[in-house]
Amino acid sequence: MDVDCLSFEETGYFSNLICDYVDQKEELKPLYNRFPLLENFEAQIEEKVKHFTAESRAILYTAIQNQYVNTKLTKKTSTNIKQLNEPHSFTVVTGHQLNVFTGPLYFLYKIISTINLTVELKKKYPKYNFIPVYWMATEDHDFDEINYFNFKGKRLRWHHDASGAVGHLNTAGLKEVFEAFSNELGSTKHAKNLKSLFKEAYLANETLTEATRYLANALFGEYGLVIVDGDDKVLKQQLVPYIKKDIFEQLSHEKVTHTIQHLSTIADNYKIQVNPREINYFYLTKNDRKRIVKSDENYKVIDSNITWRPNELSEEIEAFPERFSPNVIARPLYQEVILPNLCYIGGGGELAYWLELKGMFAAMKVPFPMLLLRNSALVLTEKQRKRLQKMKVEVVDLFLKQTSFINKKIRTISNIDIDFSPQKELLEDQFKALYVLAEETDLSFLSAVKAQEIKQKKGLQHLEKRLLKAQKRKLKDHVIRMTEIQNELFPNQSLQERNQNFSELYLEWGEELIPTLMKALDPLKLKFSIVTI
Repeated sequence: MDVDCLSFEETGYFSNLICDYVDQKEELKPLYNRFPLLENFEAQIEEKVKHFTAESRAILYTAIQNQYVNTKLTKKTSTNIKQLNEPHSFTVVTGHQLNVFTGPLYFLYKIISTINLTVELKKKYPKYNFIPVYWMATEDHDFDEINYFNFKGKRLRWHHDASGAVGHLNTAGLKEVFEAFSNELGSTKHAKNLKSLFKEAYLANETLTEATRYLANALFGEYGLVIVDGDDKVLKQQLVPYIKKDIFEQLSHEKVTHTIQHLSTIADNYKIQVNPREINYFYLTKNDRKRIVKSDENYKVIDSNITWRPNELSEEIEAFPERFSPNVIARPLYQEVILPNLCYIGGGGELAYWLELKGMFAAMKVPFPMLLLRNSALVLTEKQRKRLQKMKVEVVDLFLKQTSFINKKIRTISNIDIDFSPQKELLEDQFKALYVLAEETDLSFLSAVKAQEIKQKKGLQHLEKRLLKAQKRKLKDHVIRMTEIQNELFPNQSLQERNQNFSELYLEWGEELIPTLMKALDPLKLKFSIVTI
């Protein structure tokens, strides 16, 4: 195994906001609590200790035990669940949607980053326990985002008449996905393992929540991963006062809006990831998840007949907290209320919206966690690496847009000089003399000189493009080979991790895949990894 690294900025696939965060840009520091360096965790621990009570631990411990009642526990996960009830135990959390068969490859990287960070923390602070947690996004209702995964260039989609929270969905219909997947897999040992894993997760469990828990436990149970489902009445009872502050005081809307306004003053190229609503909760029933809105002096659920007076809604929140489902703004707060958490690990888009939330957390009097950008990686086989070397292609060049990638390499390997920069410089020198002449004789001549300069520069650019095009035709075989390997490693001109499913790598490396990635990925390095296995 060989591991190289690029900065996130060099890849061209990460936003200015995230690159600036990783570089610890001074102007962004008010938007987060502590930067995720090992030495900063001690202060984070001390802060969390002051706010997380023994009662909250006991509630969490009981709820997690109940959630695992039908799941076969590994020894490591069993130990970690028990440690949740101990005052010197803390969590590191990542979250993800309930994508069919994990969805994109970065699902693995999120959890590997989380597990590896807990290992590093234990080495640094041996008197504490650090527990990796995967928060299942069971209450999301965007079925179209999670109902498929990509395999060998094909999209395997689950066709289902879905409504409401995806975690409630029955797994009916996934047999057809299994059959389509099986037909593509083949009959190798690794293929048989994948078939078994899919079948046991999705055809032997009734709901998508149960299936996802089974799958994540099967992949990472031996590392002690604890899986949490927030769609839980016992856990949501602790959220009650915060739900009321959001709905009746619109505290979240006020504070997040203020932070977004501040972000816009730091840099105009920062994309706002999410905008808060006046009310950041949905009303959740068995088959629906619909927004709660204020209507005059009362409240209602949109597209329904459900309405409340303020006192009635307050009573409903008290009696049925499980019916109040946080949106993307409120969910992070829920997580931090119920967990003894120190750090959230997420992708660039997730961290972008977390950076909007610190003011809200302060107003709610909940400690803001440290934020760590998950590991990102490009995984190559040794065979692919050798193909690149034979073509004299640097891995960093693969991150270019395909046209730029091909043009750059054609210029490099061509036996003639396609760069007309010297001719352009000579042309500019010649026109300098004409400008001087025009100024000394007739100023009205200047515009004619300028027009001629522009015309001749365009002519050179046109000739340069034609020459490049001719060389592409001449080196057609080389262009085809370069395009093929870039398409292999960057499917749909996107990062491998955002497109491919882990099963494609598993077919190559089988049960060694996850242990190998665990060794290759350093959660605190804050670089994009290029891993050759």
